[in-house]
Amino acid sequence: MIEPLTVSPVSVSPRVSEAHWKSLRYFTIYRLCIALLLFASALFEPSSLSIFSAQRGLLPLPVAAFYQLATLGALLAVHFYRHRFNVQLGLLVAVDVLVFTLLIHSGGGLRSGMGTLLLVSLACAGLVGQGRLVVFYAAVATLSVLAEQSVRALSADAEVGDFLQAGLYSIGFFAVAISARLLASRVIANEELARRRGRDLKNQMQVGQRIIEEMQDGVLVIDRHGRIRQRNPRAGQLLGLGDPSGRLLADYSTELAQGFAAWCQRPSAEPMLVRAPARGMLLRARFVPTESSRRDVLVFLEDMGRVQEQARQLKLAALGRLTASIAHEIRNPLSAIRHAGELLQEELPADGAPVSERLLRIVLDNAQRVERIVGDVLELGRRDRVHPERINLRQMLPSFVEEFSLKEGAALGVVQVDFSGRSELFFDRSHLHQVLWNLVGNAFRYSRREPGSVQLRVRDSGEDGRVELHVADDGPGVDAASREQVFEPFFTTHSKGTGLGLYIARELCEANNARLELLDSQAGAEFCISGRSDAWQ
Repeated sequence: MIEPLTVSPVSVSPRVSEAHWKSLRYFTIYRLCIALLLFASALFEPSSLSIFSAQRGLLPLPVAAFYQLATLGALLAVHFYRHRFNVQLGLLVAVDVLVFTLLIHSGGGLRSGMGTLLLVSLACAGLVGQGRLVVFYAAVATLSVLAEQSVRALSADAEVGDFLQAGLYSIGFFAVAISARLLASRVIANEELARRRGRDLKNQMQVGQRIIEEMQDGVLVIDRHGRIRQRNPRAGQLLGLGDPSGRLLADYSTELAQGFAAWCQRPSAEPMLVRAPARGMLLRARFVPTESSRRDVLVFLEDMGRVQEQARQLKLAALGRLTASIAHEIRNPLSAIRHAGELLQEELPADGAPVSERLLRIVLDNAQRVERIVGDVLELGRRDRVHPERINLRQMLPSFVEEFSLKEGAALGVVQVDFSGRSELFFDRSHLHQVLWNLVGNAFRYSRREPGSVQLRVRDSGEDGRVELHVADDGPGVDAASREQVFEPFFTTHSKGTGLGLYIARELCEANNARLELLDSQAGAEFCISGRSDAWQ
């Protein structure tokens, strides 16, 4: 279950992002436009502004030229030198304060209107800048304007009302700078929040897309006309879809298209069974409407073969638990029967009736066979009790062959071992012993019992970190009709076999994260245990 994503409160970091540099570049372009207008007015139309009138002298022209050159240099620096953001912004504001103060002075004070341009520069700096520097910029502009007004007062070229105007402009500098900074902080916080939500949404979409792709059920998105809009890979496998974009559902499954048409007339949550013509599978289809603007419909396709296989596995598991319980209860009376039979055999006189002796032998043999079946069934319940360890096959296999030859009466050299590459296997030692005893026992039973008839070969697997242990014999092999059944429970071709040996061997291999397979072999039968050489999780 996927938990809903939560967004934590945003804390604006002082780092300089690409948005800051972009804003600074726009601010510099604005300053360049102002510089070009001032320089053009001072050079070609000095009468257009009062500060450029003839009585002001030649001061405004060099100031405008300096401002234009400084702004061009700043624009190049912002474009090619992406370092020291605050230093560059501080230099821009300092140049603006200096230039506009000189123009205010040459224009006869704040009445010339140059103070408004300084307000705009401080507002832009507040939007672009970081932290408390914007207050410092406002303080510098205030001191500069007050200094210019004081100089004018000392030269007896100022009125009392000019100080009031200078004070109002100073208050405006701080108000504009602080307001712009607060607005910029809110914008940056909202931008960061939007960025985080966008990233979380992207991650959630990727997770959802991955889940849909890995679903064992097929998913189709179709419009009300039966045209396929989207699908996941599993749907493509079930219906044999190539590139279904814009194709009609009827092109791939007539039954499914007819079922969709019937559902459009009478919507129902009940699934329907259809057969996929591409692969002949029986599918269970379910139609679910969506709230999209196009009123698309989701089609869920479920492979009934997989559902039936899962049901079969559940039944087998339940049957296995029941059988293990019954086998456990049978073991005690069975032991009593065997013990009584052995006592009867000891009490039977030497010249006893042959019929009685034969019947007693039948009882003991079948009791032993039933006890062996009970033991195999109980062993299935212990497959989850795995205690894996790293086993050195170069040490384990020779001792195993010696033990097997001694107990089964195999001649020396019938079972041979060959090593190549890595020889360590991460496996439960008792489980591996039981699996090998079953495989080698079958191989010895059907082999020619000549030197080298049974081969144990250790090889490196093509997969990383895996080792293969092959058990091969020179017997008649497994016929084609029995290859698909050798691992099924209670399947045997031996008169005294239980049919559980290979089934238990495969179950124990799976419990140890290994595989047991029957390989194709030109001579005899060959089984392969493929497991990891290192620890598995």
